Amino acid sequence: MRNRETRVRGIAARAGGWSARHRWAAVGIWVLFVVLATGLGSAAGRVDVKDSDQMGGETHTAARIVEEAGIDEPASESVLVQAKSGDLKATDAEFRAAVDAVVTAVEGTGKVTGVTSPYDAKTISKDGRSALVQFDMRGEADTAGERVEPVLEAVEGVQEEHGSLRIEEIGGASMMKTFDDAFGDDFKKAEYSAVPVALGILLVAFGALVAALVPVALAITAIIATMGLMGLVSHFQPMSETANSVMLLVGLAVGVDYCLFYLRREREERAAGRDAQTALRIAAATSGRAIVVSGVTVCVAMAGMLFTGIAEFEAMGLASLMVVAVAMVGSVTVLPALLSLLGERVEKGRVPFLRRRRPSGSASEGSRFWTAVLKRVLAKPLLAAVVAVGALLAVAAPALGMKTQNLTLDQEFGDSLPIVQTYNRVNEAFPGGSDPAEVVVRADDINAPEVRAALADFRERAISSGASRGPVDVTTHDEQNVALVYVPLVGGSDQDKAGESLDKLRDEVRPATLGKVDGVEAPITGQVAGNKDFNDQLVGSVLPVFAFVVVFAFLLMLLSFRSLTIALTSIVLNLLSVGAAYGILVAVFQHGWGASLVGAEGVGAIITWLPLFLFVILFGLSMDYHVFVVSRIREARLRGRSTRDAIQHGVVTTAGVVTSAAVIMVAVFAIFGTLSMQSMKQMGVGLAAAVLIDATIIRGVLLPAVMSLLGERNWYLPKWLHRLPDLTHDESPEAIASPERDGEGERGERGEPVGV
Repeated sequence: MRNRETRVRGIAARAGGWSARHRWAAVGIWVLFVVLATGLGSAAGRVDVKDSDQMGGETHTAARIVEEAGIDEPASESVLVQAKSGDLKATDAEFRAAVDAVVTAVEGTGKVTGVTSPYDAKTISKDGRSALVQFDMRGEADTAGERVEPVLEAVEGVQEEHGSLRIEEIGGASMMKTFDDAFGDDFKKAEYSAVPVALGILLVAFGALVAALVPVALAITAIIATMGLMGLVSHFQPMSETANSVMLLVGLAVGVDYCLFYLRREREERAAGRDAQTALRIAAATSGRAIVVSGVTVCVAMAGMLFTGIAEFEAMGLASLMVVAVAMVGSVTVLPALLSLLGERVEKGRVPFLRRRRPSGSASEGSRFWTAVLKRVLAKPLLAAVVAVGALLAVAAPALGMKTQNLTLDQEFGDSLPIVQTYNRVNEAFPGGSDPAEVVVRADDINAPEVRAALADFRERAISSGASRGPVDVTTHDEQNVALVYVPLVGGSDQDKAGESLDKLRDEVRPATLGKVDGVEAPITGQVAGNKDFNDQLVGSVLPVFAFVVVFAFLLMLLSFRSLTIALTSIVLNLLSVGAAYGILVAVFQHGWGASLVGAEGVGAIITWLPLFLFVILFGLSMDYHVFVVSRIREARLRGRSTRDAIQHGVVTTAGVVTSAAVIMVAVFAIFGTLSMQSMKQMGVGLAAAVLIDATIIRGVLLPAVMSLLGERNWYLPKWLHRLPDLTHDESPEAIASPERDGEGERGERGEPVGV
């Protein structure tokens, strides 16, 4: 019997109902949106993040001064000429002949300028076995890698003629070309292989080609539309290639997941005997609502990156936020229209050897594996909770000793590239020479006697203080009243020791010299300085980002489920998941435990940007599963089941879709764990491990155990919070299954929350 009639509520239910009734209009609007977004984005072009906006602190100030002065710093290159044995010295005729040959060869290419001999520039190592021929590439530094090939070939030609010497080139342009050749295609293959991997897993999950293609098609169109939107938005918030890659990863993961949630619920209802239209209405009002709650929560988490003040993070956060929003809208609008159009044809293209089976999420069957697990968990929930929490805390324990830093070239790539070995040899012979600190000095008159005296004093004290062994080079730009001072730091590729040298320059040498001249600015930049400034800015942004994400996620869960208990447990469980991911990262990549199993090596540190990035991404993505599972538990509770039965029903009936979604995410993220760069390995392994833990231990063991222990307190909402907006929009499937129509649309019975 019906107690009362109310219209079906909720954005997802209304959107799904409208789309199912206006199928071609919904599909047409979506296609038009994708086409318009892509076209407008292409026409507008994309504005990328400037180097001066990449960093904060002194690094940002230095880049701004150089940019405002209009100084185009060229890509600098060096050719290392080094004796293979101790008998040959730079003063020997054979060595001099090799140096002269290098100078002649690189000048002959016509691609370089400012070639200096080590005998003129004093770039000869203390032991006399190594020397550097230095020069600059002609043209813009950003594209120098595209023009350096003839120079590299010229240097190789000299090497062939002098077998007793090592003659190797290194610099910004040669490294750019080497990395593009070695890893540019690597990244593209990883991005392109993610789609076939997701499709293959969906084929196994659904057993039908059409059903598998629908989520992939929706995810790809969402990504394409977002690429166009990124072009438009970049004129207000500059974007980057990194943001593009992150957007693709996140878009594929959530786009496929959202469609998977929707499609599996629709198939489950049809397997339970509902007709196609009824099954679609139920999926819209239940899974559709879960998608909206999850999507908004993920968007809030991604928005946390906007609080870092770091342009690269802001670009990644905004790009991820947009693709999640687009995928969410597509899942609750065009997906119902497609399913309504396809009807039973969604089962077309059955895959041979995959038996047709009832969805593992169906109420009548469920997952046998998770049924067995839940039986044991719910029999002894306290023991299960203690064991699960203990295991997660043990896994997270190594994170207490986490060390973050920007990885050096040898840490990032190991010895897999010859240029890395060259980098190490240059640093050994000329400590800090490959990554010198750069002091950008701006004065009212750069040639004023007091400024020139301060520059000379700075050069002398930089060496006498022990911060540098020299040589300290000064390049003066008279018209711009700017001088660039290059200081090789003692410590070289050892970031800790080089950092100490940088501190001496900033805190001791500069105040005692340049700091005494009125009107002089002298920020210190360079790789080591950039790493320090980036770290300082990132550490300063951790608390506001953490607070924003946690507080807003808590409020969204509170309003969506109207339960203080659910909101609190959601936050705690997600933090446990993130902590475990941190622990795995530190154990594998910092300490090297089991690193060979993932093709990695212990490099002694975690890349600086990864912890905050992982926190935001994982906190958002883990809400996918959590909202979906808890929504199903709440739905069962509203239909009159006891809390224990509702927990078992919710977890078991969502096990199939959660497992499929998790496998897709793990597979996609693991692809990036196969790349050669250690930072990409860290990101891929961290994301994959966290999703795996989240979908198994958290959702399959800890969540049901905690909810079982809490019992009716799961639905607790203090009276003083009853005035909060009600965003639950719960609908009972029975009411939706027998809708009555009026002039405004579908009607159905609304179940009342039990115990709330």
